[in-house]
Amino acid sequence: MEFGVCTWIFGDEPIEGVARKVAAMGYDGVELKGDPTLNAAALKPVLAGSGLQVLSITPENVDLAHPDAAVRRQALDYYRWAIDLAAGLDCPLVSCHGAVGRIRPLASQDVEWAYLREGVAALAEVAQATGVRIAVEALNRYESHLVNTAAQALALVEGIDPEAAGILLDAYHMNLEEARPAEAVRLAGRRLFLFHVADSNRAAPGRGHTDWAALLAALNDIGYRGDLVVECTASGPDPFTPVKGDGWREELDAYLRESIAFLRRSC
Repeated sequence: MEFGVCTWIFGDEPIEGVARKVAAMGYDGVELKGDPTLNAAALKPVLAGSGLQVLSITPENVDLAHPDAAVRRQALDYYRWAIDLAAGLDCPLVSCHGAVGRIRPLASQDVEWAYLREGVAALAEVAQATGVRIAVEALNRYESHLVNTAAQALALVEGIDPEAAGILLDAYHMNLEEARPAEAVRLAGRRLFLFHVADSNRAAPGRGHTDWAALLAALNDIGYRGDLVVECTASGPDPFTPVKGDGWREELDAYLRESIAFLRRSC
């Protein structure tokens, strides 16, 4: 099990500085924000110089479930690029989800669910050919209308090769959507490919009311061997940006130091 940090939480800070900071704090790797300007050749020396692995790639806000076929094709093209980037960086995983910020269907819930599943199935085939896997992330209802719980994420990937497609659970989103988060982890079982770490208020573990002992026990019970990726954000408005105003970087750095200390102590 490796401990990483999602680079999305640093806003537009250059990857060189992020890598140095994350490595100095004692993390093993990063989950890269899938910025289309990135390329494997340029990234490899930066990450190698910091001793970091790329644990996963998290997507830009594209829409696999949009009723407009052109929008769906654009999303598929983006994810194919992300899969190629992952393969070029020896990264094992690309996550995907519905469009962030779209909280209701434009067509119907059932139609858009079918579009999302169709897209994930197609991407799983592409990814499998490169040795990369796809993980569907469950987001809370205030960020996405399609996949909000572990049960829904499992239903979406049902029938898709379990070696190619699984799910990503996030303790922050689970706090909002799961009646019993630890049981949701157990329900995910072997199809849990990645786990995101942030407390109930999206701060460092221990600053909210998440029952971490129960969650970690559940991960142990299912024999989880994936990675743990920290995705805290500084406090403040607008959940769709990590940049919260004066002092946000200092607050985030404190959360990241607390998070790695917690993970090293508890796992």
